Amino acid sequence: MIRTILRQQSRRVRHSHNMNYIGSKKKLLPFIDATINDLDGINLQESVFCDLFAGSGTVGAAFKNRVATVISNDIEYFSYVLNRHRIGNTIPIHIDDIFEELNALEGVEGFIFQHYCKHAHSEREYFSADNGRKIDAIRQKIQQWYGDKRLDDNSYFYLLASLIQSCDNVANTASVYGAYLKTLKEQAKKRIVLEPMLYELSSQQHCVYNQNASELITTISGDILYLDPPYNVRQYGADYHLLNTIALYDTFEPQGKTGRREYYRSVFCKKRNAASALEYLIKKATFSYLIMSYNSDGILTSHDIEKIMKPYGNYTVVATEHKCFGRKREERTTIEYLHILQK
Repeated sequence: MIRTILRQQSRRVRHSHNMNYIGSKKKLLPFIDATINDLDGINLQESVFCDLFAGSGTVGAAFKNRVATVISNDIEYFSYVLNRHRIGNTIPIHIDDIFEELNALEGVEGFIFQHYCKHAHSEREYFSADNGRKIDAIRQKIQQWYGDKRLDDNSYFYLLASLIQSCDNVANTASVYGAYLKTLKEQAKKRIVLEPMLYELSSQQHCVYNQNASELITTISGDILYLDPPYNVRQYGADYHLLNTIALYDTFEPQGKTGRREYYRSVFCKKRNAASALEYLIKKATFSYLIMSYNSDGILTSHDIEKIMKPYGNYTVVATEHKCFGRKREERTTIEYLHILQK
């Protein structure tokens, strides 16, 4: 029998990011925070905390100044960019004049405009034509300045992360990029403005990776391993393909009506592979505690996860009700589980 505790989400946890992201743990931070604070034998200030499937970085950022080191990882490049800035940048970056310069650029008809904006040769409308031109101009200038050494790594990822967030603010989508809306919504009609993406300064040094979790797990170690793997069949590489394209700004032939690129397909999105993939991570993990977020709508049941984890140490589970949105944007309630393993 799984021991389940329903906890009230009462503790406030600071966050500063409002990007639309499926599976974001922003509203669940108090629940996650309370659970981690209750771990026996853990001194957070001296701990190495790893967020192995970091996404937009909400959880890692919440612990950036509360632990000795955050290890942040995600295989999607746009997520790496967000976390390289949000987690990896720790000192002040004074480039306000650069933001002003980029916002003053005239638009150009580059890759984003050509393939993801509506015009004589394209029906796709992820962005307005004016915003598409501006995105191209800003992205090209950032790359030019980086190549010319005007930008160091910290400034480069600061600007890229800010561009991704600013693009998301005016995207003509229903929150993900698997498809665009038939007509421009009001938010997408607004003129894009490159705004700085907030981040916290830190006296600690943190590590940010862009690797397959199953490979990275064999080379890292620490105290707390937080796992938030995909839990259903939806692939993040497909849902956020355009943000990867803006981040990479490479050349390829967009495929189909939605203009997707080739994308990584996670084994955690496949019923036949998810259990073995999870067990591999648990077996290879050199961490004192493993904590995994998983939804009641997931491919794996709580019983499946208990069966996988229990042989490797002391296992418990806690849970809370969580309001989220379905595919048709209707609000519904699910159960969010935190499966806890002390190895």
